[in-house]
Amino acid sequence: MEKDTLVTVEHVAKKFCRDLKTSLWYGVKDLGSEFIARKKNDDIQLREKEFWAVKDINFELKRGECLGLIGRNGAGKSTLLKMLSGLIKPDKGRIEMRGRVGALIELGAGFNPILTGRENIYNNGSVLGLKKKEIDAVLDEIIDFSELEAFIDTPVQYYSSGMRVRLGFSVAVHMKPDVLILDEVLAVGDSGFKTKSFNKINEVIQDAAVIFVSHSMPNIATITNKILLMENGYVEYYGDNISDGIERYFNLFTGDEANVEFNQYAQVEDMTIHPSPIYSGSSTSSIPKIDYRDPIIVDLSLKVSDEIESFHVKLQITDKDLKIIGIYDSVQFQESIKNNRELHQLKFTLPESIFIDGEYAMSVFVTQYDKTISKSKHLAAYRYWRKFNMKASKELGLVPAVVYLPGITESV
Repeated sequence: MEKDTLVTVEHVAKKFCRDLKTSLWYGVKDLGSEFIARKKNDDIQLREKEFWAVKDINFELKRGECLGLIGRNGAGKSTLLKMLSGLIKPDKGRIEMRGRVGALIELGAGFNPILTGRENIYNNGSVLGLKKKEIDAVLDEIIDFSELEAFIDTPVQYYSSGMRVRLGFSVAVHMKPDVLILDEVLAVGDSGFKTKSFNKINEVIQDAAVIFVSHSMPNIATITNKILLMENGYVEYYGDNISDGIERYFNLFTGDEANVEFNQYAQVEDMTIHPSPIYSGSSTSSIPKIDYRDPIIVDLSLKVSDEIESFHVKLQITDKDLKIIGIYDSVQFQESIKNNRELHQLKFTLPESIFIDGEYAMSVFVTQYDKTISKSKHLAAYRYWRKFNMKASKELGLVPAVVYLPGITESV
């Protein structure tokens, strides 16, 4: 099928007001301005207490393409999706959607809670412009895919969140949409349904344009062929280099003061992860590279409050999906560090790195072991504070695992 353009977004912006009363007054004024056509779309400016939630967004999506929309919480993703779905209209710019649009952007959105699952299927279909005969043709497929045969005639208000997601997703993908919009809706589904859903999304992409929002970068990398990264309402990156977009996304989390969860009793002054000797001084990248089976060496400058007599340090390593894949905790290997100086200069050596190729983040936790409860309590927590790249040996090839275990094989 010809790859015709189904979604066009040009210079789209949306503003909100921080104060409810002021927002209501502005709403009345805006309605009046629209009625007498006094204000052009491009002339709109911020007024007192207003801010841009989304500003100057541009992209185009053709049939057969899947756009991964990523960004931190509050970046403007959901606001953009609501404009694309027609729930709210932009204050500036133009959105053109061609064909039938299926959207699942909020849990339970579009469902009438007092109607049964079956009645809601017909309700959603009619809203999308389908005739009863067309809905009848796909009804059994929708029910089978959602795995809700036993509850399809039960009011939706009695459904669990997972059941609502199953029904909503099944309706959205089986109504033959030209444009499908999905906003992190599969986060609450079980693993079996997620796998089935991603296979269905890949099937739908063949004849539709898909906009997929997720905080799971492996999912983004698997099914998307375009990526748009948002930050503070603006486009941080847009293009077809998925790995570059994902890397920029993770850069937002590293060394950011927002990642200091707690530092009342200890403060990290500086932290350095040393590259392998082969890369020292030869790389233009600010992210150190470490070869497979080389040691991971970390220098840490630390200040600890005078009231703390001694402490421990925990280093936590996470992958690009922010999953914890390794932890070093000094409490397991040595006595506590005496707090007998103003600035502690510490060196950590993790003897052998066996992680596969990829980018990793290291978090730092300063702790104090409490013998009365046999647990450590946090004095400071710095999440995703520094990054490093693992460069596995060329002989290893593609490794579908988190670590590549060294070992010896012998004939006995």
